[in-house]
Amino acid sequence: MTQNDNATIHYRDEIVRKLIHLSSLSIPVVYYFIPWTDAIIILGIITFIALVIDMLRYFSNGFGKIFYSIFGFLLRKHELDEQKKNLNGATYVLISALVSVFIFPKVFFVTAFSILIISDSVAALVGRKFGKHPLFSKSLEGTLAFFISGSIVVFFTPKAEGLLLEYLIGIIAAAVAAIVENISYGWMDDNLTIPISIGFTMWGLYLLLLPQLHLTLPNVAR
Repeated sequence: MTQNDNATIHYRDEIVRKLIHLSSLSIPVVYYFIPWTDAIIILGIITFIALVIDMLRYFSNGFGKIFYSIFGFLLRKHELDEQKKNLNGATYVLISALVSVFIFPKVFFVTAFSILIISDSVAALVGRKFGKHPLFSKSLEGTLAFFISGSIVVFFTPKAEGLLLEYLIGIIAAAVAAIVENISYGWMDDNLTIPISIGFTMWGLYLLLLPQLHLTLPNVAR
């Protein structure tokens, strides 16, 4: 199965969907400049509103008609399942942000979430357009696009002390996330699995390779 085979919306609509997805880069950017508590409160409120809207479309025919008339063309098949009542990708992004902010130090979150937003978009567009060689659940081309773009993102996100080893850790985490993004298809939303896999990979490698760094310092603290 190639990434093209997983497609359930038109490629043009996929581009629109990913452009909206890219707007979520505002989350790590804003969080970098505000305290942890403020981020939790803001994300908590926005996530709650998104959850209510996402669920209301299933239980209110009137609201559902309005919702689908505006956003229906952007939703994938599994996001329209009336029986399973799956959440849409945007809601998962907000849930993922809230969980990740709560769990991970700030530098981990900024890296993990930036990779999610940028690399997931690149992988989807490249995989659907050029994916010819099957790899696990998606395509080799899409997975490579995720890894390459994720590695580039690592060079532009903040580090605890700017050590060369920190960049290597970020690249390894991007590689892990590329595989996780691929195999998440069909059983777990990758908006959740990608940042969580990156965050825990980075945390484990920092503890193993850079135990002297204190991730509770003010510039890297929650």
